[in-house]
This record gives sequence, C-alpha cells and structure tokens, in this order.
Amino acid sequence: MTLDLAKRGQKLKILDIKEPQVKAQAIRFGIFEGETVFCSEIIPAGPIIIRKHTQEIAIGRGLAKLITVASATK
Repeated sequence: MTLDLAKRGQKLKILDIKEPQVKAQAIRFGIFEGETVFCSEIIPAGPIIIRKHTQEIAIGRGLAKLITVASATK
C-alpha cells in the first residue's frame, strides 16, 4: 500500500520511495527505505503526518502516493 492509505495510529515500515527527488528529500529528514515510522495524524483533504522518534513531518497526499509502506509489527 502507499502512505496516503495509512490509518491514524498505524506503525509503518517504509518499503520504497519511487521518485529520486522525493527519496532525496526524505533522506534529509531521516526517512529512508527500511525505516519504521508512526502515522500520528491524517488531515482530511490534507497531509499525512508521520512521526519518527520525536520529529513529526507532514507529507502531502501527492508525495504520500509515491511512498510504498507496509504495516510494521510492534
């Protein structure tokens, strides 16, 4: 599934980031393939907010569609 389909409160593992530019931006924020993140909020018709440790990042729906994720076990 892609990040835009994530549910609030879900723990996710980043599997693939399709676009090289998006991948480069994600790496700058410490988000890369294999990383586990937490979906902390979903803004209706807005961004997906993910959390890694204490850092929260808002990712727009268009970019979220380019990030493949899977549910992570706790």
